[in-house]
Amino acid sequence: MQYDIALFSELCDTLFEAEINQPVAKPIPTSELYNQLDLSLHKEGIIDKQLKNTLKTVIKSTPKTASKSFFNQLFGGRVGKAALGDLLAVMLNNSMYTYKVAGPQVGIEKQVLKAICKLAGYKNDSDGTFAPGGSMSNMMALIMARDHKNEAIRAEGLSKQMTLYTSKESHYSISKNAALTGIGRNQVRLVNTNSKGEMLADHLEELVSKDINEGFEPFFVNATAGTTVLGAFDNVDNISKVCKKYKLWLHVDGAYCGGVIFSSKYKHLIKGLEHSDSFSVNAHKMLGTPLSCSIIVTQHKAQLHHSFSNEADYLYQTDGDDFNLGKTSMQCGRRNDALKIWTLWKSVGTNGLETIVDKQFEMANLARDYINNHKDYTLYSFNDSISVCFNYKGIPANELCTALYENSELMVGFGKFNNQEFVRMVTINSLLEKEDILAFFKTLETFVSNELLN
Repeated sequence: MQYDIALFSELCDTLFEAEINQPVAKPIPTSELYNQLDLSLHKEGIIDKQLKNTLKTVIKSTPKTASKSFFNQLFGGRVGKAALGDLLAVMLNNSMYTYKVAGPQVGIEKQVLKAICKLAGYKNDSDGTFAPGGSMSNMMALIMARDHKNEAIRAEGLSKQMTLYTSKESHYSISKNAALTGIGRNQVRLVNTNSKGEMLADHLEELVSKDINEGFEPFFVNATAGTTVLGAFDNVDNISKVCKKYKLWLHVDGAYCGGVIFSSKYKHLIKGLEHSDSFSVNAHKMLGTPLSCSIIVTQHKAQLHHSFSNEADYLYQTDGDDFNLGKTSMQCGRRNDALKIWTLWKSVGTNGLETIVDKQFEMANLARDYINNHKDYTLYSFNDSISVCFNYKGIPANELCTALYENSELMVGFGKFNNQEFVRMVTINSLLEKEDILAFFKTLETFVSNELLN
């Protein structure tokens, strides 16, 4: 084991060096992957030196998500204290279903959940859990809403067509989860949005009223705090009024930008959150913890237990339900994702997490200012978003982003809104500085000048 830890340290050095010397790894075409890398598995193992060399080769060829040239996804960077917590979780290797096997780690998770509930403005007896990702958090919210509407469904199954509502710009997991939970994709109503991609509460009410008149049973509304493409925030206050009127469960999907609850400057973007029934946030996005660290909280503690508990005498043998977290979890065996966010939070405090969140908006503002001050750019995004969407010199975004990736210059993706395609630069890496933002544009401009326009 000591050798393995020493090897791990050496491999980390290889990774850190690669992030500096080649921040965008040279991509291997899928057709060449198994020819260029020995990923095969055999009856006999390989000796330590061969294994080390193989691992180093794999590391060098893997995308560097912590590099300052990575703007491609809704996560990025590496925050030291959070990584420390994740490494400790691996070494401790506790499963979080019972207090007997997790001990104080249960208390750590409960403290994180309690603090998130408080920041969300939820009542004191609210509760939550950690899920395998934002999609599963959304599924848990949907299941609680379904059971809250009709408790008999847990035992008897669906007896009536139920309908749910989400914006056209929301995450694809909403339709996926409708299929997985027996609601059906066809019962998902897509609500229109405004020019920023924010859900229109008037259209929501129109759809709900129409479904009631046609004999459907509306039960769930999904609002988004940070849409996947534009980073828009639905107006929770307005949507909650519709939900209250028709007795609908309101879930706020804050997987991308729910971290604004930590910021006094930007918390207004989810004004009215306290009126929601459930709220999810991914700490591995705005807060910078390693993947994955997805949290869902609800104001209906009893419903969380009713929807996900199941008796198992072979497992729950000591302590009460409050400390046997398997009673409120989608999973049975579950890794300790709470330790990484707790370690970070403990080390920097709530004020430190606020700084992490605010920094991302600061970098996005710098990027928008740069775009607005250079005539070759066209800006498609807006203030109060960390998704900076633009086009450069009329070059198709798909073509530009692919070329930057294939030539190991930058990793940045593209998106589409209202049939307009654009580059989507995400400033979610809290370690970025002004010079990194400027370097992004300089790299892009130099590449276009030397490669695409010649």
